[in-house]
Amino acid sequence: MRRDRGYIYPEWELVAREAPDFVTAYNELYRQALATDARLPVKYRELVALGILAFRGEPDGLVNHIRRALEHGATRDEVLGAIEATIIPGGALTFLNGLRALARVDAEPTATRRKKTSRERRPGGHRPAASRPDGGSRDGDL
Repeated sequence: MRRDRGYIYPEWELVAREAPDFVTAYNELYRQALATDARLPVKYRELVALGILAFRGEPDGLVNHIRRALEHGATRDEVLGAIEATIIPGGALTFLNGLRALARVDAEPTATRRKKTSRERRPGGHRPAASRPDGGSRDGDL
């Protein structure tokens, strides 16, 4: 998972230890949905994912997918355009969720962002868990 995404949530580390076959199957679905250029380049797949995550109010997943979109060649303007496109079907809160996540990514110096991504990709690297008031999952790893 960490290799494909550049991050892994602690909850998925738990499942990977206890149900590795499930995680393997899930990760293959992830690759087919978000990590392939077949029919739609990865950067656009990530832009779609970030719109859905903004609608769902998943701040940590949204930040991770914005990073992935940028890593796969999306420009900041394309990310902002994807966020702008959420306002009509998703409403002002969806738009605001996207802007907040983009601001978090913007606040990361480019060198720090790359360093953080590399650290998260290392086996055994740790990504602190973030909490949600409603106790929901972060992004369901679209």
